[in-house]
Amino acid sequence: MTPDPPRIRSYVLRQGRVSNAQRRAHDTLLPRYGLGFRDAVLDLDAVFGRIAPRILEIGCGMGETTVAIAAANPGTDYIGIEVHTPGVGSLLKQIDEGGLTNVRVIQHDAVAVLDAMIAPASLDGVHIFFPDPWPKKRQQKRRLIQPAFVALAASRLKPGGYLHAATDWQEYAEQMLAVLSAEPALANTAAGYVERPAYRPQTKFESRGVKLGHGVWDMVFRKHP
Repeated sequence: MTPDPPRIRSYVLRQGRVSNAQRRAHDTLLPRYGLGFRDAVLDLDAVFGRIAPRILEIGCGMGETTVAIAAANPGTDYIGIEVHTPGVGSLLKQIDEGGLTNVRVIQHDAVAVLDAMIAPASLDGVHIFFPDPWPKKRQQKRRLIQPAFVALAASRLKPGGYLHAATDWQEYAEQMLAVLSAEPALANTAAGYVERPAYRPQTKFESRGVKLGHGVWDMVFRKHP
């Protein structure tokens, strides 16, 4: 039997600088708010100690958006996935400082987490905000939004659940829209792109770009009932 070819990852672990505060938060708070990767489906009711809507965010960056959304929606539980240690440390620090009990963090490859740890039809939403655009032609095979990934993410959504993606690269936005539109399990909630939903806060970086005339494209698709 021929083994499957190795999967091309959508990220590269860069040796970015980790501040002392980020390292301290990573080391001391990950055991409290983190979930280690394992090849077994999570019991999310047990993880959060309640039954509530569940949103998965892929690529939390430094965590500001994740924390802002979770703080504004205490009745919803959030699982944030991020691979880079500075971002994980920053997110954990903000969770702790905000006293948030509705966020858990997984530092691992999002595709592996979706495949192994998230049960089919268990999520109310998936957020993918500003994934790496891999702008060079030779890099674009690394882009996260590809048909196989979208099919996997859609399979983890409940009927009526949504997938919200956003990017500030127009060419990637066009690819995203085409790939999402081609997934038979999903339906666009608009004729094309949507205005930024109120629940997605505008980051400082995004605000600066908008003032300079840079575009941002949001897409929201729902899983068919």
